[in-house]
Amino acid sequence: MKIAATNVLLGIAAFLILTIGLQAADRAAKAEPGGSVKICNLFGAGFYTIPGSDICLKMGGWVRFEAGEGYNGSFLFSPLTNNLQDRSTNEMVWRGRGYITADARQLSDYGTIRSYIAVGLMTNSVGLDTAANTFSSNRAFIQWAGFTAGLARSFFDFYGLSTPQYSGGAPNSNLGDNGWWVLAYTALFERGLSATISTEVARRTSVFNAGTAAGALVGTFSPAGLPSTTIANSYGGLEVPDFIVRLRADEAWGSVQIMGALHDVSGSYYSASIANAHPADALGFALGAGIKLNSPLIGDGDYLQAQFTYGHGASRYAYTQTAYRYANFVDTGSYGVYDGNNVGFGILTDGVYGGSLAGVNASNLELTNLWVVNAGYEHFWNPEWRTSLWGTYQNVTYSQAANAMLCSAIGAGAGVGTIAVATPGCDMNWSFWALGSRTQWNVTPDFYVGLEAAFMNLNSAHMPNGTAVLVADGTKPPGSYRISDEGAWLVRFRVHKDFHP
Repeated sequence: MKIAATNVLLGIAAFLILTIGLQAADRAAKAEPGGSVKICNLFGAGFYTIPGSDICLKMGGWVRFEAGEGYNGSFLFSPLTNNLQDRSTNEMVWRGRGYITADARQLSDYGTIRSYIAVGLMTNSVGLDTAANTFSSNRAFIQWAGFTAGLARSFFDFYGLSTPQYSGGAPNSNLGDNGWWVLAYTALFERGLSATISTEVARRTSVFNAGTAAGALVGTFSPAGLPSTTIANSYGGLEVPDFIVRLRADEAWGSVQIMGALHDVSGSYYSASIANAHPADALGFALGAGIKLNSPLIGDGDYLQAQFTYGHGASRYAYTQTAYRYANFVDTGSYGVYDGNNVGFGILTDGVYGGSLAGVNASNLELTNLWVVNAGYEHFWNPEWRTSLWGTYQNVTYSQAANAMLCSAIGAGAGVGTIAVATPGCDMNWSFWALGSRTQWNVTPDFYVGLEAAFMNLNSAHMPNGTAVLVADGTKPPGSYRISDEGAWLVRFRVHKDFHP
């Protein structure tokens, strides 16, 4: 582990030395016209020609410090995820991040060849930092002749989540800061129009096997009926990419985009004892539309942005946690919050299935429906000060068959698969909303200090009689808990500095 950390630091030091060397060489080149390193004017400010080649290189990066209160131990997940709200909860989180970027471009007979990489460090100061999880690389891609290949921004993304807000735990479709694996082609037209076809690694939430016997296969759900925040994932292996189509227009007034995605949903097996019995794959999809309007009449730099996203068996297009690299590319983004003897929860899946062939009750995959609206407005008081207001609303609904299987699996129903029946009052549908405001002081164009306050609220799923019984599981005292909507107040402070952005 120490060797890995040392290698990372040495690599970063090499980047810094190269940057400083380029700056020194630039000064030398200005003093001596015959110097070997020259400014490259082909691709904008900050590029230099690499000696002995026709490649233009720009080095850049940024450094950030953050501290937050109410985030349940991590900036990587929603504060309403697995929040016990007791003496063990880490309310305060501190984090340091820093990335170094390299942008290399070269002309060819078929257009500009561009390669880009961003590498750095990202920490969480709650005792979880190791050499393995502090190294981060969120960009590594090549662009040429309209093609983009590598770890880049998903072409489904539009809404700039990090532009009006700091908090990343609110539901949205944007994977922007973390990046995603893409192979895409973009065609450019007149008047800022573009069209993209992209194949991307499948965005997965989870597929839940509701079991072959009521209450028998409950994942991390307690046998007495109280759901936790994650479920046993039964997705099939990753075999098919997601297919995305995007139409976009960018002009002086702003931007508009419409996008769609096709997503393969697959389950593993009904039962481990019958290895070849499994539900048929289902075709999920996601649709989205977004707009950004510049508002200079209100304030120079002001803008309004909004996006609507709908997913059917493709929940992760309308909901993303900030953390993203899970086993089998699965993001188990369910919610669970305790408050004394109250608890709220929401289960998130791409689909649900259950039963068995032997029991003649094997179900098909029942796909989950999810939609989310994001909106934000930022006002520039002057070139140095700006304030934003942002909000999110998300709604998750299950079919009657999926609801029955989920309820039965957690002890609030009877039967399994196609014959599952939910106990009256058991409703796995739920929703979420968040509202926040951030004020930022840009001391210089590339250095700012900001403070954000936000509130996130979970409108919980329901259990019969409005209660759930928790057995001893080592997290909370056993007993009866009342189902209730739960929320969390968040405060976040940030200091950020760009260099050669």
